[in-house]
Amino acid sequence: MAPDELRSTVERVGDRFNLGEYEIDAYLTVLEQGQLTASEIADRTEIPQPRVYDTVRSLSDRGLVELRESRPMKVVAIDPGEAFDDVQTSFEQMISELEARYTAPARDTEAVSLVKSRSTILRYLEEVIDAAEYELSLSLTPDLLTRFEAELRTAIEAGVSVDLIVTPASEAPDPAEFEYGAVASTARARRGITTPVVAVADGNYSVYATQDALRDDQDRYGVIFNRSALGFLISGFFGTVLWTTAERVLGEDGTDRTYPRKYASIRRCVKDLIEEGGEFYATVEGRDVEVGGQRIVRGRVRDISFEVSEEVASLTIETDDGDVSVGGRVAALEDVEAHEIHIGRDEPPTLDDR
Repeated sequence: MAPDELRSTVERVGDRFNLGEYEIDAYLTVLEQGQLTASEIADRTEIPQPRVYDTVRSLSDRGLVELRESRPMKVVAIDPGEAFDDVQTSFEQMISELEARYTAPARDTEAVSLVKSRSTILRYLEEVIDAAEYELSLSLTPDLLTRFEAELRTAIEAGVSVDLIVTPASEAPDPAEFEYGAVASTARARRGITTPVVAVADGNYSVYATQDALRDDQDRYGVIFNRSALGFLISGFFGTVLWTTAERVLGEDGTDRTYPRKYASIRRCVKDLIEEGGEFYATVEGRDVEVGGQRIVRGRVRDISFEVSEEVASLTIETDDGDVSVGGRVAALEDVEAHEIHIGRDEPPTLDDR
C-alpha cells in the first residue's frame, strides 16, 4: 500500500468511526427498533428535535442508515455486517500496513519514566509481572488481581516467589472462593484505597501508581523504574510500609521450596530460611558498604537477624576470611549491601557467568 493510499485509508476509517454523542444515540436507537421516524428518535433519545435531521443525515452519509423520503421521513437501519464490511476490510489492511511500518520505541534507555495514561500503566504492570524471573512483589486492587490472574499463575508455575497485597481489604475475594495459593506464595489484604498499586520484578523493574490513576485517568500518574537501580525505592517501600501493615492473611502456597534459590529481597530470603530451618549456604553479590565497589561473599549462613516488624533483616555469612554481615539495599550497619542472594543447602551456589 502506497503512502498516499495508507493515509487515505486511515482518514476513511477515522471518519467512519468519528461519531458524536447524538449520532451514537440515534444510531443505537434505530438499530434496536429497525425503523423510526425523526420524531420517534427525538422521543426516545435526548437529541433536540432541531438536531435530529442533521444527525440522521450524518449517519446516512457514513452508510450506517438509510433515509426513506416519505412523509414523515423514515430512518431505516442497515445490517451492521453490510454497513461495516468495507471498513472491516480496510481496517485489517490498515493494521497490517501500520505494523509493517511500526518501529518499537527504545524505552529501555529511560531509567525512570512518568506516565499518565491508564492503558500505559496497565501495560507496564503486565510487563513487570511477565519480566519477573525469581521474585515478584505486588499491590493490586481486586479488579487488577482478576485481570492479571493468568499471568500470576504462570509466574507461580515457573517458580517465581510472589508476595501479593490485595487492597482494599474489604473488597478482596474470599479465600474460600478464590485460590490465592495458585497466584501468590503469600497473599495479604490491606485497608484503604490510599494504598498504591505496586509491582516490582526481581527488585529493580518497578511500577508505582495511585489507585485513582487506574479508575478515572484524570490528573493522575504512574512512575516506571525501568530496570533501574532506583527500583529499590519501590521494593523497600513495599517491604517496610505496605507489607508490614497488610495484616489480613489471605493465603500461602504451603509448598516446600527447592534449592538453590535466588532472592532480590533480603526480607523474603530471611523469612524463608527461618520457616524452613536447617543449614544453608549463601553466595551474595552486592556492594561493599564501607569502600564501595562490587563484592561477592560465599559461605555458610551462620546467623540470621530478623524482627517481627520486618524492618530489620540480615544474614551473617561465615567465610574463609571471617564473618561477613549482609543487609538489604542501602544497608549501613552491615558489611555488604546485597543485590542478589543465592541460597543453597549443601554448598554456596555458583553465580551464572561469574
